[in-house]
Amino acid sequence: MAEKSGRNRSIDELTAEIAQSRERVTRDLRGLRYEVDFAAKFRRSFREQTISWLTTAAAVGALVALAPMRKKKLVETGFALAVLKIAANMVRPVVVEFLKNRLTDFGRQPRRKK
Repeated sequence: MAEKSGRNRSIDELTAEIAQSRERVTRDLRGLRYEVDFAAKFRRSFREQTISWLTTAAAVGALVALAPMRKKKLVETGFALAVLKIAANMVRPVVVEFLKNRLTDFGRQPRRKK
């Protein structure tokens, strides 16, 4: 078969090329599985951005609870929630840094004996 293609490759070269191709396909398939694993992405995102997720959940809950109200109230609430989201996004790095510093300082302090 190799002789008919015009290429003078040995069987070992063709076997090596097939093995490399299989490795590439396996690697690409692993990458695809990683990209499509939405449950793991959601868990990681929730772990890394817990405050944002909880804030968003509270905002959606408030929106659902207030939906039956008049449209004017809904628009006001939507505007208030948008402002709250922007404020939360601006304050979040400060809060995270503060908590990180407090927790690392707490871990460094020697225990007091009573």
